[in-house]
Amino acid sequence: MTIRVLVVDDAALLRTAFSSLIDAEDDLEVVGEAADGRQAVELAASLAPDVVVMDVRMPVMDGIAATRQITAGPGADTPRVLILTTFDLDDYVFEALRAGASGFALKSRPLDELLGAIRTVAVGEALLAPSVTRRLIAHFTGRAQVPSRIPPVLADLTDREREVLSLVARGLSNAELAETLHVSLPTAKTHVSRILTKLGARDRTQLVILAYQSGLVTAV
Repeated sequence: MTIRVLVVDDAALLRTAFSSLIDAEDDLEVVGEAADGRQAVELAASLAPDVVVMDVRMPVMDGIAATRQITAGPGADTPRVLILTTFDLDDYVFEALRAGASGFALKSRPLDELLGAIRTVAVGEALLAPSVTRRLIAHFTGRAQVPSRIPPVLADLTDREREVLSLVARGLSNAELAETLHVSLPTAKTHVSRILTKLGARDRTQLVILAYQSGLVTAV
């Protein structure tokens, strides 16, 4: 199955470089390019890409506002957004994740890493390395208070599902979940799938953000 990609960056040279790299892969296809957030929103609606590779700082409409509009659509067919940033985990990245982005990639890293990032985001996996997860936790715990009761958004989850969610928020993969919980890999995947459905989350990255914002996870 070919992953359809929309490339969004206000720098023409970067758009060309990203697009050429992506189109050279058998399983990836660039279906469009945009120079600002407004164009990105329009093309995402008309072209229905699987993944939008989104710059943060752009004229007319920035990547955060564009991400919020693109990911606001209902259904599983809503494009996933991969944020491109020059600076590692600045406030723009945190805001983009809150807006609905599924992960981020650094422009300073080799372009080949972008290909893996696109594939990871396309299948709904979180694109957050353990070191990044720790910094996200630190960012949110510096602002959030421990809830005195279960947040309403988590009320429909079973105790086991809240346990799984807290582990997902700490960056554990499905295989690590299975090992930690002493269950089979299919069972771990089922837990995660049910949590995604109950919380209306698009992917694991959104589960991570929700866990932090609700106060379920407050420390490492």
